[in-house]
Amino acid sequence: MSAPDSFQHFKLYLFATLSRLLARAVRALESKEALLARFPFAAEYREELGRLGLDALDAEAGAGAWPEAIAAWEEDAPGHLPLRALREAAALDHDALTLLMAVGLVEEDARFGPFFAAMQGIPGLHRPTQGLLNAWWRPEEDRGEVRARLRRLGELGLVEVVDAQAPRTEWALHVPGPLWDALRGEAPEHLAPGLRHFARETLQTDEPLILPEGPREVLSRVPGLLESGEARALIVRGPRHNGRRTLLRAVARELGRGVLEVEGRGPGDEARWRGVGALATLLHAMPVVVLDPGPGETVELPELEGSDAPLGVVLGRQGGVRGAGVEQSLTLELGLPGPGERRSHWARELGAAVAGLDTLSASFRMTSGNLRRAARLARAHAALAGRSQVEPEDVRQASRALHRQTLDTLAVRLPGVGDWSHLAVGAETLRELRNLETRCRHREHLAGRVGEALRKQLTPGVRTIFQGPSGTGKTLAARLLATALRMDMYRVELSAVVNKYIGETEKNLSRLFSLAEELDVILLFDEGDALFTQRTGVGNSNDRYANLETNYLLQRVESYEGIVVVTTNAPEAIDPAFQRRMDVVVDFRAPEPAERWSIWKLHLPAEHAVDEEQLREVVARCNLSGGQIRNAVLHATMLALEDGGTVGFRHVEAGVQREYRKLGAVCPLRRVGEQSLRG
Repeated sequence: MSAPDSFQHFKLYLFATLSRLLARAVRALESKEALLARFPFAAEYREELGRLGLDALDAEAGAGAWPEAIAAWEEDAPGHLPLRALREAAALDHDALTLLMAVGLVEEDARFGPFFAAMQGIPGLHRPTQGLLNAWWRPEEDRGEVRARLRRLGELGLVEVVDAQAPRTEWALHVPGPLWDALRGEAPEHLAPGLRHFARETLQTDEPLILPEGPREVLSRVPGLLESGEARALIVRGPRHNGRRTLLRAVARELGRGVLEVEGRGPGDEARWRGVGALATLLHAMPVVVLDPGPGETVELPELEGSDAPLGVVLGRQGGVRGAGVEQSLTLELGLPGPGERRSHWARELGAAVAGLDTLSASFRMTSGNLRRAARLARAHAALAGRSQVEPEDVRQASRALHRQTLDTLAVRLPGVGDWSHLAVGAETLRELRNLETRCRHREHLAGRVGEALRKQLTPGVRTIFQGPSGTGKTLAARLLATALRMDMYRVELSAVVNKYIGETEKNLSRLFSLAEELDVILLFDEGDALFTQRTGVGNSNDRYANLETNYLLQRVESYEGIVVVTTNAPEAIDPAFQRRMDVVVDFRAPEPAERWSIWKLHLPAEHAVDEEQLREVVARCNLSGGQIRNAVLHATMLALEDGGTVGFRHVEAGVQREYRKLGAVCPLRRVGEQSLRG
């Protein structure tokens, strides 16, 4: 198809419309001369007819010869013609199309505004009314054909009423801008807010679709099923930025079509949705609607009126669709890319300019779109450092930038700290933590090394709970785990997630879990018993909705494909169902004397004046937790700074006494401290 062919076809229908309009105007003004005197521009259209070689069909000719003339012209234009495609897909006759052209005529030539105002006798009303069109298009024996055609054009979204409050005969009609442009054969990329067009020619250079062999083979059979009519819709589910739209564009390309992408389908989208089918037909595109329903939400998709193409639907993992538009639908699930696909993405984006391709492939379990964005940002980080090669640290910095853009409203990033040697816990606790680290490192490969029955139950997700008294190192252990895995950890801000309005907490949690999966970060629910609380008996509506939140959280934690850590001081308050879903449970106990010794040594500054005998007395007599020891050392250091010297025993003693005062208990160091000071 060439652009001039589409426009010439459009002009044929335009002049078919003008022949009727001008003939009716001549009749209303009683002579051709009166028409040309009042509207001189009408002569230009008569001259244009001559240039097109259609002299026999002047402006005063009847409408009967136009359908045959247009049909004869179409025989030499075998490609896509927007008006012809619309006529066939929506079963519109010649009069319906000329009515459509009449409604949009003022969009083509503003001089027709005063023409319509004069013909209707309504000054200032520059658009045709339903009354004028009905009077000028109806046959001698009026059976409501014109009103039926206009009603059909309205159902297709091709014609809209400007002022529905006016009497029906005074309804001013117009054609939406994107549809009028498409009628003319124009196909810009950005049609309107929420409407984007990808011409078939641009899809040839679209980003590659990198899939494992199995899904790729399944996908190869999809275009044939859609083209044959065995399926009328294709639903693609998966995380955001993971190739869902790319897959649908690849299907459209195989069908020889472009793509018309429609964002959202909510209460305010009805008018726009009505015109999607006709617009897709005019553009020779496959309509693709992008939806993001929340947990438990279902979006109604009616059948697209006037569409001659199958429907594509982009969905996340939550929510669903129903309705006539998706009755005969296929569903494909796009999971996060595995190591092999990630390697292909890194190689394509970075090529030879990357060091450690295998390391990158084994790490950064992100969606394909985020992976490519991180690769481009990593190039910039490497260039900023004066290097031509991208290193894993550049990618880590780039991915962190993506995290900040999306997660900061719901969670707070906790910077990495030290290594396992900085954690003073019992041998059993440390062993469980190291086992947890191993489980996290091999989470993608574990399913391939177990039996068939267990393989089907495993996901790449790792769920763990750290339970024990306050101050025993649970949060520190979580941060050390993130550091050991070289992953970012985000602590969930419950104030940003929990919402008093029904259903909003589930939506916030859904968004949080989805973002964390897409970006491959560790989620930390500190003091998680506030959210993972036990379900209660239903005494009122508040209990019922609280239980619904807990039920949703149970399901989402189980399906989560990332790493989540829950810490709690009150494991008995957590619902037992959460405990069963945890892959690893690590118990943190109050530190024994040997562990307290390690904690004191780890926290005291390298240069201090506390002798070992004094420190042993503190360790033996003061049964403090790790958090309390930390606070005592901080207070002692502050006192030493004020004194202008190093940390001594009297500073440590003051810090310890302060912690016991917080507890409302007597410090066992009082007598020991007095003896030590006298000594």
